[in-house]
Amino acid sequence: MISIDYPAPQFRIRASNSTEQIFDSLRKRWLLLTPEEWVRQNFVQYLIRVMKYPATLISLEKKIRLGELTKRFDILVYDPLYQPWMIIECKSASIPLSQDVLEQALRYNLSVPARYIVISNGDFTFGWRRGTRLEELTELPAFG
Repeated sequence: MISIDYPAPQFRIRASNSTEQIFDSLRKRWLLLTPEEWVRQNFVQYLIRVMKYPATLISLEKKIRLGELTKRFDILVYDPLYQPWMIIECKSASIPLSQDVLEQALRYNLSVPARYIVISNGDFTFGWRRGTRLEELTELPAFG
């Protein structure tokens, strides 16, 4: 397991039509504040503010093709050459990080092959380096 010490939240949150919204600073738009979105936004802030990953190399919720299906990855970090480097699948804190969640991330990795695969529900985070087999990580890699 990877220990994540999230920075203090500095989000813009508003009420709109009896729902809460959070401002996504990367996509520059307001989003429905779901439990999964809370995990995604906190994880992105950890990557940028703590791990010092460049915000310009982070992509959120883009469509990918898996055979006949269209899916969306949660977070994709590119390397300096704009090649997929780390794919991150986020779940709400109420969803356990099971084999099914890892398999979902691995399916996404078929379409967007990245060196690192990470799954997180905010409370727990696991990661692997892809090689001839998956090697479990004890910490997120430094960028670059």
